[in-house]
Amino acid sequence: MLKKIALVLVLAIAALLIFAATRPDTFRVERTARINAPAEKIFALIDDFHRWGAWSPYEKLDPAMKRSFGGAPSGKGATYAWEGNSQAGAGHMEIVESAPSSKVAIKLDFIQPFEGHNMAEFTLQPQGGATQVTWAMHGPSPYVVRLMGIFFNMDQMIGKDFEAGLANLKTATEK
Repeated sequence: MLKKIALVLVLAIAALLIFAATRPDTFRVERTARINAPAEKIFALIDDFHRWGAWSPYEKLDPAMKRSFGGAPSGKGATYAWEGNSQAGAGHMEIVESAPSSKVAIKLDFIQPFEGHNMAEFTLQPQGGATQVTWAMHGPSPYVVRLMGIFFNMDQMIGKDFEAGLANLKTATEK
């Protein structure tokens, strides 16, 4: 009887590992919001890491988080590094593309709680007196991430943060 249970368990684990290997090797999470503010006003908060405290949901994960800024004051070449508690983790960001009032692309390197190298993009599209803002992140999905993705929905987890950040941007810029 124990041999049958062990065999079923081994087969289930093997099936799980094989299934994880068939999942996509890249991911993309994206959320969009309509903000009743000009693109220039919204862009200014995204293009300057010093101003992320006004809207980024990640800034509130650890009140004692250590932050350092480098490179350009804002726009292309601006850098931001953080080191915080287990929720905030540690990492580094660099703005690699900045098109005034329309796009900011950021190279995002996580160090802790796990290593990851992704791109984050903010696109702003004026629509009359409002702006459609899209926050997206994409990158590779190593095997371990694909395996974790069977049990945790990355789109929902990260998507909630993006939704909160866009809502914060809306509040900060519609004043």
